[in-house]
Amino acid sequence: MPIQLSVDHISGKPRASRRPSPRKIALVGHPNVGKSALFCRLTSKYVTISNYPGTTVDVFRGFTTVDGQEYEVLDTPGIQSLTAESEDERVTADVLKHEKPDLVIQVGDGKNLRRTLLLTAQLSHLKMPLLLALNMKDECDRKGITIDGTELSRLIGVPVLQTTATTGEGVGALLDNVESRGFCLLNGHPPAEWVDEILDQVKVEQPEHDAWADFRTLLVTLAVLIGSALHLENYLGAYLGWPTLYKAVFDLAGGTAGPAYLPETLAVAVGSLAPVLLPFLLGLRFDANFPTRFGIWSRRFLTGIPILIVALSVVYQLVGNLGAQVLVGVLEEVVFGAYLLPALGAVVPAGFVYDLLLGEYGAVSVGLTYGIAIVLPVVSTFFIAFSFLEDSGYLPRLAVLSDRLFKRMGLNGKAFLPMVLGIGCVTMATMTTRILNSKKERLLASILLALGIPCSAQLGVILGIISGISPLATLVVFGTVGAQVFLAGHLLSRILPGKRSDFVLEIPPIRTPLWRNIFKKTTLRVKWFLREALPLFVLGTLILFTLDRLNLLSRMVRAVEPVVTGLLSLPSQTAMVFFLGFLRRDYGAAGLFDMARNNALTPVQIVVSLTVMTLFVPCVANFFVLIKEQGTRSALLITGLISVYAILVGAVLNLILNTWSLPL
Repeated sequence: MPIQLSVDHISGKPRASRRPSPRKIALVGHPNVGKSALFCRLTSKYVTISNYPGTTVDVFRGFTTVDGQEYEVLDTPGIQSLTAESEDERVTADVLKHEKPDLVIQVGDGKNLRRTLLLTAQLSHLKMPLLLALNMKDECDRKGITIDGTELSRLIGVPVLQTTATTGEGVGALLDNVESRGFCLLNGHPPAEWVDEILDQVKVEQPEHDAWADFRTLLVTLAVLIGSALHLENYLGAYLGWPTLYKAVFDLAGGTAGPAYLPETLAVAVGSLAPVLLPFLLGLRFDANFPTRFGIWSRRFLTGIPILIVALSVVYQLVGNLGAQVLVGVLEEVVFGAYLLPALGAVVPAGFVYDLLLGEYGAVSVGLTYGIAIVLPVVSTFFIAFSFLEDSGYLPRLAVLSDRLFKRMGLNGKAFLPMVLGIGCVTMATMTTRILNSKKERLLASILLALGIPCSAQLGVILGIISGISPLATLVVFGTVGAQVFLAGHLLSRILPGKRSDFVLEIPPIRTPLWRNIFKKTTLRVKWFLREALPLFVLGTLILFTLDRLNLLSRMVRAVEPVVTGLLSLPSQTAMVFFLGFLRRDYGAAGLFDMARNNALTPVQIVVSLTVMTLFVPCVANFFVLIKEQGTRSALLITGLISVYAILVGAVLNLILNTWSLPL
């Protein structure tokens, strides 16, 4: 029996196993039709499922067994056609050409049967066994769309199954047909000759008449508007001294017996988040018209900007208050401060080992405390918010909304997707710039990612620091960073050779996020953080410990003091934070967080240091990815220019803030 190399569905690393050669099934289809969700149902394995193109750049693999026969299932990137114009389409075309699957399952959107059949016609040219899975049957039912799968199967010559991958409906019937060897009958026939005829025979749209539909949508919309007003009034009321729902809940909870962090938790959850999220989720769940109308409002400028402000504010409250204030306080002050560190201090003898573990640069007192007690809560709450935005289908609408802005930077709205992924991890986002169609766009997007997009951990820590100062400080930091990204993009778009490509983007429907998916995504990403980032926190602390023992740390600080203490007017120890920020951005941000909480930085210094840290050189991992994607010369040039630029921007900002004496 031969040894076959299989591939792990997440890491992509080969692993040897002794098994008979399984048959291959390739999942192919347009973006956002549920291929990854169906992959999870077929293989009982979880991969990241996102409602925007560009997520599945690589091919994910898993195994399933049907009637004793093992199958290898390949989840390919979403494509618009088999004409390989983008990186995603090239990957899918290579899979179909070189992997030679025994069966191609085309996953289509039942609501858009015309477009699905046009891709079916292209797949028929491959002369491979084909099965058509019309997904999202639940959404078809809500819209009154009926498809005669039996008649459609007879007309095109391959099995047609209707499925709902998120609930598992129809997946069993699909597995019963994996031995199908039907070939599509559409090969060689121009779509104009048959698509309308087939649609007339198999598709019927009978929207259910509901006299109260418009009135119900109006009520839901009013509820969302009132909830959003209550949410935003928390800021205005706190500034003007008015009563707010947040303060009312906080005062009420403060008068009850319970943990000290309970009032803040209830105030954020009940007084700030619930007024927005409850009517919004109820509207998505019980009103068929609201998701469609909200999807339209969210991509129009006049309505999309207010929606964006509320969405960012909700993320700000979840991450900045609940994550950075409540959870960080519990973990750092209670778990580490009251129990773990004192317990270790009682058993570890004084001397070298004590200094290594619990000293000023101890692996536990600094490394694990930064990684687990400070960054992990912030990252976890941000992952929850980011997963919610992904699963709701809101992110692609932001791409449409931002297209006009990106045009002025030599890009288009599709570049919004790597920028958003950069908030998760700039290193991974730099690799996803491959979805952009021109070399100029890929280079420009890589530069902007390195310049001004903070990773999730860094952004979470920034929100945690800023939330303790003032809304004006938040506006100054993000306004300065955003202005520099726009200015750099605008100038570079005129300097770099090449043209901007056309903007073509798949827009999925607005959907009710599945809490199961959000939980799994967050769990997967937290595990990634603990596996990949936490060891680097400990390593960074050991580097600091070693440098301090060799008396090199003080020399390094003195070498950059003229810049840090002179141009930026920051404390000398901030130089160490910037140095660590190159090793790991979130480690540097955690260092600033610690300095801010210990009152080692004034409000002006906090704003300047956060701005410089965000604009500063990318982390070492992103530097190596830049070398891979753009070459060594370009990577070194980008890193050098960004470093100088960040310091100059910080110096100018420091001068302006101290000259104008803004009330931060």
